[in-house]
Amino acid sequence: MSAVRWFMRMTLALAALTLMPLGAQAQPPATAPMAADGLRVIFCGTSGPLPVVGRAKPCTAIQVGGALYIVDVGPESTENLTLWRLPVATTKAVFITHLHSDHIGDLGEFNLQSWVSGRPAAMAVVGPSGVDKLATGLNLAYENDHGFRKAHHEHGAFKFDLAAGLLKAKVITIPAADGTAVAWKDGDLTVTAIRVAHDPISPAFAYRFDYKGRSVVISGDTRPWPPLGVASKGADVLIHEAQNASMTRQMAAGLATLGNARMSSLMTDTLTYHTTPVEAADLARAAGVKALVLSHLTQAGLPFFTPEAFTKGMDDGGKLDWRLAQDGMFIDLPAGGSEIRFGKY
Repeated sequence: MSAVRWFMRMTLALAALTLMPLGAQAQPPATAPMAADGLRVIFCGTSGPLPVVGRAKPCTAIQVGGALYIVDVGPESTENLTLWRLPVATTKAVFITHLHSDHIGDLGEFNLQSWVSGRPAAMAVVGPSGVDKLATGLNLAYENDHGFRKAHHEHGAFKFDLAAGLLKAKVITIPAADGTAVAWKDGDLTVTAIRVAHDPISPAFAYRFDYKGRSVVISGDTRPWPPLGVASKGADVLIHEAQNASMTRQMAAGLATLGNARMSSLMTDTLTYHTTPVEAADLARAAGVKALVLSHLTQAGLPFFTPEAFTKGMDDGGKLDWRLAQDGMFIDLPAGGSEIRFGKY
C-alpha cells in the first residue's frame, strides 16, 4: 500500500471516530450491549502496586442511570477507560477507598480527560479525610494546563469552563471502626461508605452501590474484616481484594536471598493488612452474596503466578460462585431482576 493511500485510510478512520455523534461515542462496543436499565461494573484496573503487563492499578467503574462513577483510579486505568470509549464526560464522582498511591495515581489524568471530553461540572472526589488535600493539590498542579487548553481550544461552540475542570472534595466521616455512612445519593442510586481495616492506613473505606434492587460492594484494601461481611449482606456481587500469603512469603524470601532486605521487609509487612483468597471466600459465604470477584490481585502477572496456586483452597469452605477479575471484564446487573451477566470488552 502506498504511503498516500495509507495516510488517507488512517485519516478517514480517525474522522469516523471523532465525528461520531456523542451519544454513539458514549456507548460500549456492539459486542458488549448494556441492559436498558441497571448497574454495569467495569474492571479498569485489577493489579496490585507492582507493574505487570496487561493490568492497570486498582480501578472499578460503575455505569448507572446515565452517569459514570469510579472507585479508585490507579495508574494506567485512565488509558483503559478511554480506549474502551467509556463515557468519561458523564462522570459525576470518584470514590477513593484510601490514599495509597496505587489507588489515586491517575486521578489528575482522569479528571483532565473527562473534562476535555466535555464533562459539564466539577467532579466530586469522595472519600476519607485527606481527599480534600488530594483535590486541592491536583487542582493546583493542573491549573496552568487547564488554562493553556482553554486558551488554545475554546472557540465557537467549544467551551472549556475552568470551574468544570476542578476536583471538588467530599470528606466522609465514620467515627465507629465498624460503621457505615451514606456517601452519595442520586435518584435511585445510593452509595454507602463502609469502614474497613487497613491499619495503619485509617480510615479506609469499602463502598456499596445500591440501585433498583441490585447491589455491588467493592472492598478497597483491608485485612479480613467481618463488619464488611455484615455490610455486604444481600449484595449481588462482592468485589474483594486478594493477596496470596504463601506467594508473598515466597517473594520476600527470594528478595532476601538476593540481598534486597529492604524490599523483603516491605513485602513481609503487607501480610498484616491484606486478605487472602480463602479469607475473602469465607467472608463472601458468611455474607450470602450471590457472586464473589477477586480483584486488586497482588501477584497476578508475576512470573510465579498461576490462577490455580493463587486460589488454592477457596472451594474448601463450600459452594460459592467466584472468579478472578481481569482488566476489561464487566458485570451487568439488570434493574429489578436477579441475573448476573459477565462479559469482556
